[in-house]
Amino acid sequence: MKKLLLTGLLGLATLTVAPAANAQQLSGEGATFPAPMYKKWFYDYNKANPAVQISYTADGSGAGKKAIGVDMSVDFGASDGPMSDKEIADAKGGKILHLPTVAGAVVITYNIEGSPLLKFDGPTIAGIYLGTIKKWNDKAIADQNPGVKLPDQFIAVVRRADGSGTTFIFSDYLSSVSKDWADKVGKGTAVNWPVGLGGQGNDGVAGMVKQLPGSIGYVELIYAVQNKMKYADLKNAAGKYITASTDTVTEAMKTATIPDDYRFSMVNAPGDKSYPISGCTWLLVYQEQKDAAKGKALVDFLKWAYKNGEAEASSLNYAALAPELVDRVLKTIDTIKY
Repeated sequence: MKKLLLTGLLGLATLTVAPAANAQQLSGEGATFPAPMYKKWFYDYNKANPAVQISYTADGSGAGKKAIGVDMSVDFGASDGPMSDKEIADAKGGKILHLPTVAGAVVITYNIEGSPLLKFDGPTIAGIYLGTIKKWNDKAIADQNPGVKLPDQFIAVVRRADGSGTTFIFSDYLSSVSKDWADKVGKGTAVNWPVGLGGQGNDGVAGMVKQLPGSIGYVELIYAVQNKMKYADLKNAAGKYITASTDTVTEAMKTATIPDDYRFSMVNAPGDKSYPISGCTWLLVYQEQKDAAKGKALVDFLKWAYKNGEAEASSLNYAALAPELVDRVLKTIDTIKY
């Protein structure tokens, strides 16, 4: 009988299934942002195809890119921030394909007395993370939240400690809405934070915010939902305050220009209904597979994921890819050689 071990739906966890005779083992590593979705896919795929077992370590996008491109210790990587041209060129196993899987929202969650629903615009969030907005009752916050009793309390800023695709999406957004942020910090899976306490993974940030009064942090939507945490409505490029949801992420994705290599950004998207901190996440795989059996197993899984797994996205607060984009990705998967 198969035995499933899943140490928490969220967080730094590995999905493993007790080995079956002659089972093909695949392994992946990387982003925590899509980890709940991937773990569901791997479990469902194994139920339908017991001869293939997939393990996944969710320890951040930076780790995922290194594992596939440098260490070559896994069969696929996962990242919410695309690899740079240099990272792709330096990959030891040849050409790496970026396969977009789902899109999601990065939300601003917080812990203040009364748990009011708050509203923020981009410059205010940038000011908090730059350390120039220090208290909850600062005028920049109060002016956007009339009638809300804001405490005269210092803001405890929480951010990621590890290399993170969630950080890439968040810092990409801040760079697009704040010149000060773009000039002083910029974007990346890891940045030189001006202020803040570091948490490991999305679950680490969520846990710190939940436990620390007066704190603020950024996490992927499902982590806030699962932890029953408040998250703010954010002002988008059209000047509307928008609640994060699969629908508002889908609206943002509709506006994205997606190149042939699928490396794109969708932060601060135009449109009245677009959620502004929306991002895609990718699986990273070599186009030339060195192990024929593993390569076939990986391709078969990928085709299953796009034909069957995308329908499960909304149940975990992710936005599925548009059908035409799925068709494009399936054609790219057909170029994988094994």
